[in-house]
Amino acid sequence: MKRSLLALALLSVPSLAQTNAPFTVNGRGFGSLQDAVSSIQQGTATILIAPGTYRQCVVQAGGHITFKAVQPGTAIFESVACEGKAAFVLRGLGSAVDGIVFRGYSVGDGNGAGIRIEMGNLAVTNSMFLNSQEGILGGGPTTKRITIDRSTFSGLGQCDVSPGCSHAIYLANDGSVTVTNSRFERGTGGHYVKLRSPTVTITDNSFDDTGGRKTNYMIDLSDGGTGLIARNTFVQGTHKENHSGLIVIAAEAKTYRSTGLRIEANDARLSPGDTTSPAFVADYSHDKLAIGANRLGAGLRAFETR
Repeated sequence: MKRSLLALALLSVPSLAQTNAPFTVNGRGFGSLQDAVSSIQQGTATILIAPGTYRQCVVQAGGHITFKAVQPGTAIFESVACEGKAAFVLRGLGSAVDGIVFRGYSVGDGNGAGIRIEMGNLAVTNSMFLNSQEGILGGGPTTKRITIDRSTFSGLGQCDVSPGCSHAIYLANDGSVTVTNSRFERGTGGHYVKLRSPTVTITDNSFDDTGGRKTNYMIDLSDGGTGLIARNTFVQGTHKENHSGLIVIAAEAKTYRSTGLRIEANDARLSPGDTTSPAFVADYSHDKLAIGANRLGAGLRAFETR
């Protein structure tokens, strides 16, 4: 039986459910983010996420996937963590997150995060991480390159739930970590940026600790490392758990050489009334760092070897 022209025309139009679905992959709509991810399998695709507040989470087990908000800042993931870890648990071949908001993550072990990266490279752009135990956590031997750009980290970290603290960013890999053009503020424990990586780039960021509580270092390169820390602004708050240093190198181990680590063109200040006299750079590595000119406010000591 021949189909009518009207019937043939209708076949070419996406269904209403697809058109209005919150998650879209190549024009196909899905009601859950997990279903959208599972449809990609080991392929490469972008998942477009419609505006809304979502109480769901996802595990990426394969493929190269970009999670992209249709309108940056309007796709909000809230509270629900997969595997007791994070909103997005990523262990595919590669992942990108663009324009998404993560807020309100708390789990029993103190590491509730917006993103948990376990395998593959990761690029995060134009996203927000709010009022959680952790913003971005993870890394591993297959995660060679992690980049974070134009993102906000606010109300993150804890040292009360578990023996080890959680942080706004805590990443480890044997490749590189790059953090650029991002804002860190109002920490609630731990460090703002804690990295275990041989090569780091931390440039053009703002660290505002004036609203922080129980915070520690602004930047902690726990195992050493080289690279560039430049053109950042720092304001150290008064309600800290550890106020002894803003940038601390190799406080836990000397896994990576720090020779040649460039720290230059940064601007650092203390909050009014702060009389603690911390070191801007505190170095446990005893390697030859390349510390250039930095603009330091009253009360800050430029360098200390420990």
